[in-house]
Amino acid sequence: MTDRAKPWVMRTYSGHSTARASNELFRANLAKGQTGLSIAFDLPTQTGYDPDDPNAAGEVGKVGVPVAHLGHLRELFDGLPLGDMNTSMTINATAAWLWSLYLVLAEEQGLDPAALAGTTQNDIVKEYLSRGTYIFAPEPSKRLIVDMIAYAEMHAPKWNPINVCSYHLQEAGATPVQEIAFALATAIDVLDAVAASGKVAPSAMASVVGRVSFFVNAGVRFVEEIAKLRSFTALWDEICRTRYGVEDPAKRRFRYGVQVNSLGLTEQQPENNVARIVLEMLGVTLSADARARAVQLPAWNEALGLPRPWDQQWSLRLQQVLAYESDLLEYPDLFAGSVVMDAKVRELTSAARVELDDVLALGGAFAAVDELKARLVASQAERMARIESGEQVVVGVNRFTETAPSPLTADLDAAILTVDPDVERQLVADVVAWRATREEGAVAAALAELARVAASDDPADNVMVPSMALARAGGTTGEWANCLRGVYGIYRAPTGVRGGVGHRAAGFADLVARSRALQARRGSPPRLLGAKPGLDGHSNGAEQIAVAARDAGFEVVYQGIRLSPEEIVAVARDADVDVVGISLLSGSHLALVPRLLEGLARAGVTVPVVVGGIVPEVDAVRLRAAGVAAVYTPKDFSLEAIMRDLLDLVESSTTA
Repeated sequence: MTDRAKPWVMRTYSGHSTARASNELFRANLAKGQTGLSIAFDLPTQTGYDPDDPNAAGEVGKVGVPVAHLGHLRELFDGLPLGDMNTSMTINATAAWLWSLYLVLAEEQGLDPAALAGTTQNDIVKEYLSRGTYIFAPEPSKRLIVDMIAYAEMHAPKWNPINVCSYHLQEAGATPVQEIAFALATAIDVLDAVAASGKVAPSAMASVVGRVSFFVNAGVRFVEEIAKLRSFTALWDEICRTRYGVEDPAKRRFRYGVQVNSLGLTEQQPENNVARIVLEMLGVTLSADARARAVQLPAWNEALGLPRPWDQQWSLRLQQVLAYESDLLEYPDLFAGSVVMDAKVRELTSAARVELDDVLALGGAFAAVDELKARLVASQAERMARIESGEQVVVGVNRFTETAPSPLTADLDAAILTVDPDVERQLVADVVAWRATREEGAVAAALAELARVAASDDPADNVMVPSMALARAGGTTGEWANCLRGVYGIYRAPTGVRGGVGHRAAGFADLVARSRALQARRGSPPRLLGAKPGLDGHSNGAEQIAVAARDAGFEVVYQGIRLSPEEIVAVARDADVDVVGISLLSGSHLALVPRLLEGLARAGVTVPVVVGGIVPEVDAVRLRAAGVAAVYTPKDFSLEAIMRDLLDLVESSTTA
């Protein structure tokens, strides 16, 4: 029988509610054949808040597992020996803290950190550009990344301290060329900072380069995706060899994991998403020379809400059928010598090299965040315009929309996972009890040392050391982050919302005419406040609404992510807006939107409120009953139709 290549690591991105519930989910997934863990943390953990912090209200346990202290990590890995695990943690702004907790837990299990295998994502640039879970400004954030890399080089050589993540760039609208260039620019920026830090010996840089891994996206255009990954592989090899002098080919290898595209998953006819997921998986597995080392697949129903364990099992089985039933792993690279593939790779490589050089000329990825964000918003706007015009076909959305009723969605309430609202109350009580049992003097001493080291530019100082001391003393996620907020301050990333799209559908001309007529009648244009309350940082939808509204003649007030309901009320009052548009994708709509409505009423602001996001219909009914004028979900892809609705609301309130 032909020798088969070893399958990639199979992961499921999972975690929810509590550490104990997530531990049960991890065990179940491993029993089903999953070969690696990929941990989803909740938004308070990702953005550095404890469950009892007012900023965490409505968000605890919603999109991942809450980890406020070492006790939670003990529960999360109960019965799962860290020495036998390959653990991927999707964590960025608080990566140094979560890794510190993990290292201290390994200590408790009697493990040498050199035995630990896994990855911390730790790519803050893509948080500024897409995902939104940043805390600090670019330079101090880069310092935290450098310290983690230096610590890993000295103490945990099997750990990948950074996983440069282009996944969310594609979700934000990046073209294949932009995805390659922006990710490579981030890796270069970080490695140059490590080399200049004095924290790693020059002789160790080849080892540091060899531990850099990537996390990519793969869309349904899977032939182009294969070419993209072959281009990534070639360019990374070139950079490692020419810029950093790495001679060992093994250390120049483009090592990447992947989650295939979630942006293209549809609420309409969601059963079609299974076909999309399979095709996207082919893009990262067919080419042996550019095959993913680890794969995790989304679930068919993620455009509807949180997937259930059965949905995640279905995605895992897709991987297993390809790896174990098909003959894919019996062959060398299927595209070696392909004239078509080689030409596409040359095309992408040439264009990506130009784009990369341009980013580096701007000062690098960290310095160019504002420009890169604007480019992504523009690319996403162009993509949305192609879908709305029908130029880009999406089956079940803008073509082939007739459908028989789907048994998968016959009971929508049962088709997704819902988090018990009582989880937040339990976690608040938990963290209060945790603080009551520790030695406060040890916590205070660890925090003081953390603040000193964070402010220090001495190469001998590394934030990992006091972070681990704080973990041992019983410190919390919020205490760690607040300590560093006191040193570094807080940061608001650019929104990227500049101008509009040059080729909107013809209906936008009518919208502009209506807006101008309204302005002529009352002396001011229609004014929209777009806002994202809570900790949800996925701002792509809100940004596209803002761009479209400007193209429709609105004056738009959009201040970015992570605003409290009270802050939104103040802006609505002071800016004299006509409509308030709220974007929420984290499942916190039932907690945050009523607070906003109550605040607007107290402030005497009587304008319609619309909500967009991942909102199950049962929740949409409750929101409309509470006073929300309209609820939009991913099925409402027509920006022209949404703008018409918003103008209708403004005109109705103006004539009332």
